[in-house]
Parts: sequence; structure tokens; C-alpha cells
Amino acid sequence: MPTVGYLTVVEDEQHGLFGGYLLLNSNGRPLEFHCTTPVRANRAQEILYGPTLREYLCGEQIAAALVRKTNLAPQMICTDIVEVLAVRQHVEVPVIAVAATAAERTTAPETEPAENAAGQTWRVDGAHQVAAPQSPAWFALAGADVMIADAFPQDQVDVAGVWETFAARIDLTEPFGRIHEAISEAQQAQRG
Repeated sequence: MPTVGYLTVVEDEQHGLFGGYLLLNSNGRPLEFHCTTPVRANRAQEILYGPTLREYLCGEQIAAALVRKTNLAPQMICTDIVEVLAVRQHVEVPVIAVAATAAERTTAPETEPAENAAGQTWRVDGAHQVAAPQSPAWFALAGADVMIADAFPQDQVDVAGVWETFAARIDLTEPFGRIHEAISEAQQAQRG
């Protein structure tokens, strides 16, 4: 059965990093979903891993653990977190990091008013989208900029072939929203 995996990491300031992994069939229906408990680096890891810490936590600790949990093997894995590309060295399928679509990059960031306990109001701007850098690892797929791990250049050709199976029924970026909502629900259920 054709299967595509969507893997993301959500950062919670209080608890740490949560990973979520959703496997979809070619119709975009969920086959499996897994999420992690929070992962937080200790001080020794922060010192020793330095600038590679986030790649280690997201790609090797969280993503690799989630991929090992699944019963199904996807034809490719999509992520919206560049550091998750590090999981590619642990799997036999292509992995792509999906950047913002052209429409998302041209949309102005959302602005919403916020109020503190003293009743003061201020403006909070949404995150600003950053265009994908131009390098051989970046290419266009389904209207989005995507990136592959530099050490696996063949993934670009493989991804293009695999995506044909899913393109008619799955939006390349939409499943990430499902994962974020599912993680949020799981966090609320734990607190409640």
C-alpha cells in the first residue's frame, strides 16, 4: 500500500520538544499516528553538542524513535523542520524538508492584539516566513520549496517519482497542521 510519512517537532517552552509522525495512504487518510513524550536537553548536552544540538534532538532522538515505532514503511517522509533531515541517515527512504509555499511566503504575517494582566494591550506579529536558500539541495515540488539531505542527492529524483502517487489527493503541506493539532490535543488531555 502506498504510504507517505509526515513528521514534525513542536517546541513547548515549558516542557521541551514533542515529535509527531503521521502516516497517510494515497487518499490522504491516516494509517498510523505516533507522538513522543517531551524531550529536553540537559546542560551537558547543550555544552557538548553546541550548534548541532537541535539537529541531534529533532533528527536523531525524536524522528528516529518515531520512525522505529511504526508498523508501516512509507515510500518517503516529509518534514517541516530542517533539522529532522538528520533522520535520513537512519532510514532507507527519501526525506524532504518542506519550506513555505509561494502563497504562504507572499501572505503578510498575522497580527493579533494581546493583553497582559494589567490590562495593557500590545500587538503580537505572527512568525515571518523565510524563503528557501538557493542551493542544490533545494528544489520545487507541488508548489513548495523542498530540501533534501546533502549526502543523499538521489533523493531528489526518488521524491519526484514517489510524489506522483500522492499528488492528486494530498496537499504537500496540509498534514503538518493535523499533526500540530493532534499534539496539542494530547498535551491538553495530559494536563486535564
